[in-house]
Amino acid sequence: MSSGKKKASPSDAGPRLLPDLPLLARGSQSVSLEGRELRLTNLDKRFWPDEGYTKFDLINYYFRVSQFILPHLAGRLLSLKRHPDGAVGGFFFQKNAAPDTPAWIRTERLHHRGTGESVDYIICDGLPALLYLANLGCISQNPWLSALPHLANPGIIALDLDPTDPEDFEGCIEVALLVKKQLDRFGLRGYPKTSGATGIHIYVPVTPRYSYAQCRRFAELIAMLCREERPDLITLEPALARRGGKLYLDYMQNVRGKTLASAYSLRARPGAPASAPLRWDELRRGLRPADFTIRNMPARLARHGDLFAGVLTEAQELGKALDRAS
Repeated sequence: MSSGKKKASPSDAGPRLLPDLPLLARGSQSVSLEGRELRLTNLDKRFWPDEGYTKFDLINYYFRVSQFILPHLAGRLLSLKRHPDGAVGGFFFQKNAAPDTPAWIRTERLHHRGTGESVDYIICDGLPALLYLANLGCISQNPWLSALPHLANPGIIALDLDPTDPEDFEGCIEVALLVKKQLDRFGLRGYPKTSGATGIHIYVPVTPRYSYAQCRRFAELIAMLCREERPDLITLEPALARRGGKLYLDYMQNVRGKTLASAYSLRARPGAPASAPLRWDELRRGLRPADFTIRNMPARLARHGDLFAGVLTEAQELGKALDRAS
C-alpha cells in the first residue's frame, strides 16, 4: 500500500511495537504464525494469581516485544526454566529438546565430554519459536553468553550484582556505578539492566575471540578493583552465610553453558517484573526492579527502543585489561 509519502529510513523510524495478539478464546487454540502452526494451551491459567495475569498474558507479552527480544536470543543455546503452573508453582530445568518438539524448532546438538551425553539445545530463532517456549511455561528466556558459530568464545562478559538483602537495590545501584567507573578506566562500555529479581546485570560486549576463561579473568579483575575501592560494601564470597551482609559481585557467570535471564525476559516473581535495560543516568535513588513489568515494558520499548542494542553491535577489544588480569 502506497500513501505517496516518502518512506521513512531506518534512522527516521521510531521503535515499532506489535499490537496485542489477536487471540480471544479461552482454553486452548491453534494459531498460524509465519507459516508455522502453534497449539497454545491452557490460556486462561493464572500464571500470576495475585495480579490476575494469565498464560495468555505471558504469551501476548512475548508476542508484543518479540522484535526487541529476538535479536538477543538469536543463535544462542537456551536452558529452559519451565513453570507449567505459573510463577507461584514449581519449576524444572530442561536442556534437551523433548521428543515431541516440532521439527521446525531449531536445535543444536552438543556432546558433553564430562557426562558422555549429547544434548539437543533449543535455539529461539523467530516469533513462532518464542511463543512455543512461552507456551511451555518458560516465563524467562535464558540464553548462553556465546552464540553460534562461536560457542567457545562469548561475545558478552557478564557481571551479576546480587544483594544479600533483597531490599537493598540502592546498594546495587552504587556498585553498578563503581563497575562503570572501572570499565571507563579501560575505555570499555558496559550496559546495565535490572535482573528482574533483586539485582543488576552489567553486560560488556566483546569481540567473540576470547575464551570463557579470559572473559572470566577480566570480570574478576573488575570485581576485585571495585572491592578494593569499597570493601565495606562488596564481597566476592558466593556463600550467603559468609557475605557479612555485603553485596556479592559475581564474576563467575562467565562459564560455558551458564545462563542469565535475557533482556526483556519476564520473571517468576510477584508483579510479573521484566529484566529491563537501563540508561546509566537512570541508576539513581528510588529506582526499583518492580518498576518494569509485563504491563509497562511494551510502552517503555515504544518510547526508548532497545537500550541493549549495543550489546549486539559493539565488538570491544580487551587489550591491556587482559594483560593486567594475567
